[in-house]
Amino acid sequence: MTTHAASTHTAQPAQLPRTVAGALDAIPWAEVDDHFIDGDWVRSTGGARNPVYHPATGEQWGAVPDATEEDLERAVRAAHQAFRSSGWAQLPATERARMMLVMAEKVEQKAELLALTSTLENGSPITETTGVAANAASILRYFATLAGHLDSEDLRPFPNGAGKTLVSHDPVGVCTLIAPWNFPINLMVAKLAPALLAGCTVVMKPASPTPLSIRFIVEAAAEAGIPAGVVNLVTGSGRRGDTLVRHPLVSKVAFTGSTPVGRHIAAACGELLRPVTLELGGKSSAVVLPDADLEVMSAVLLRSCLRNTGQTCYISTRILAPAKRYDEVVDMVTATVAAAPQGNPLDPQTVFGPSATRSQFETVQEYLDSAAQEGAVATTGGRAVDGPGWFVEPTVLRDVQPWMRVAREEIFGPVLTVLPYQEVDEAVELANDTEFGLGGVVFSADEDAALDVARRMDTGSVGVNFFASNHSAPFGGRKASGLGVEFGLEGLSAYLSYQSVHRR
Repeated sequence: MTTHAASTHTAQPAQLPRTVAGALDAIPWAEVDDHFIDGDWVRSTGGARNPVYHPATGEQWGAVPDATEEDLERAVRAAHQAFRSSGWAQLPATERARMMLVMAEKVEQKAELLALTSTLENGSPITETTGVAANAASILRYFATLAGHLDSEDLRPFPNGAGKTLVSHDPVGVCTLIAPWNFPINLMVAKLAPALLAGCTVVMKPASPTPLSIRFIVEAAAEAGIPAGVVNLVTGSGRRGDTLVRHPLVSKVAFTGSTPVGRHIAAACGELLRPVTLELGGKSSAVVLPDADLEVMSAVLLRSCLRNTGQTCYISTRILAPAKRYDEVVDMVTATVAAAPQGNPLDPQTVFGPSATRSQFETVQEYLDSAAQEGAVATTGGRAVDGPGWFVEPTVLRDVQPWMRVAREEIFGPVLTVLPYQEVDEAVELANDTEFGLGGVVFSADEDAALDVARRMDTGSVGVNFFASNHSAPFGGRKASGLGVEFGLEGLSAYLSYQSVHRR
């Protein structure tokens, strides 16, 4: 494996290369032929390779091995052996947390390389990926703070005073962790961190378009002294993930991705009676109450409703506006979106990059075509961008009706829909009239009124006048947006099995 000297600081976006050639000069690997198994980079037993493309140009710049059945077997068995005999699961949680804190430092030292590699993989603007290392380190540090919770004794008296029960916990075992391409690092670390603290061992499989940036996380784990076999990485197509989900030595599955794939994984885990955490798609609503301050809304609109070029599961891409202020809201949203630059994702001025994959680029275009056919009107954007790469113009659609596809299905692109409502009760009904339930925002000058609406929304997370994720609070979806939660004590518990010992 090609090695590199770790960076000792986190660069600002303006300091990073702005061209693909410059970025490639800085990245230590592009075309690789190995997986990380049992503490070492091991050459794949097969010759098939999966290409890695830069979405802003459509050109291939890297390649990784498509894991064979033998590769997968070796990775799972390494994780199983490490769980049984490395002593990792038996360590006090405080000792595992100590290594996680070192790992967090190592991740931060790789900030520049993580940012560049992530942007080349999925086209996320460099202003987005520059924060990847800091966020991943923050997740590791948060879960490390929960070590005392695991190491403390939990003795509970019987309600009738007949005795006491010692409630103990054990790591569930080998975990399959599968992350998507939109936030390939942080959505993997959100699974890896609680698994490590709990004492589990893991086999990670990133999405096929984004297989290279995760290698920096693996390096950081090894540099932190985490024992061989505890963290394993294989790359390959989606069918490789199916093999890992069903492997008899796997005890737990965590997946973030599309709802159709999530249903498939849920069916497999149900058949096997295997615990699973699923964070899936969304079609969240931003409810604009009649008294909302549109300047406040404009300041957070892009982050809350179109983050990462609209390729974020929880963003509120359905804006529900009071009918009496509908034109005013449409004008503000249109002006805000139209003013945000689109282009080279390596440029720190860029707000909107390309679609991450060619297939997603084509999917977004199909939705825009259906919107026009069904009567929605684009007030800005609405087309693919001529030239290289997979760019779709940031788009705002007005005159959208609740039955339209763009109002009901997850587009996963830079497209906002604005729907009118007459009364607040109707807004709540519209917000809940979807198969999804992941995120949401309520905009209002009256926080109590906003909280009342937020509590009536059938969704996993809601923001008031902004949206953000809190590592100490559970994050998960309702309905077709998933099963279980990540983050918080609740996210940690997903990697534990419990035992109650009753005594007098």
